[in-house]
Amino acid sequence: MKFILKLSLATVSALLIVSCDKQDTAATQTGTVITTNDVVAVAKPNPLFEKLMGRWERTDGDYALELRSVDAEGKFDAGYFNPGKINVERAQAVVESGGIKLFAVLRDVNYPGCTYKLNYDAKADQLSGEYYQAAIQETYPVTFTRLK
Repeated sequence: MKFILKLSLATVSALLIVSCDKQDTAATQTGTVITTNDVVAVAKPNPLFEKLMGRWERTDGDYALELRSVDAEGKFDAGYFNPGKINVERAQAVVESGGIKLFAVLRDVNYPGCTYKLNYDAKADQLSGEYYQAAIQETYPVTFTRLK
């Protein structure tokens, strides 16, 4: 048992020494060596998704959807307010034949998986669609306008 422990400590020590080399490298399963000097391409968000960024207010009340940033897959960093902050579990945009669609899930007290299914109208600069209130299992038509 002591031999295994010593061997493990020796292995860890060797790994630490190797990792302190001036040029950090990592070997992949295919044998390719990647150094810290290699350039990694970062996928940029779809410019259509970036059009949705901003603060949106529902026309029928004091509800606000804030779309702060978006990644290459259309996932937004988002906030929702009524007027206090409500947790946004997920906000995702997709481009379909009918245009840009946004789907958001709210998960918080009194918001047990409530969802928004919205379509972006570029001419009117509006988001419109349906809001599903999960607590009472009802769906409502909604429209959001951009706050300037």
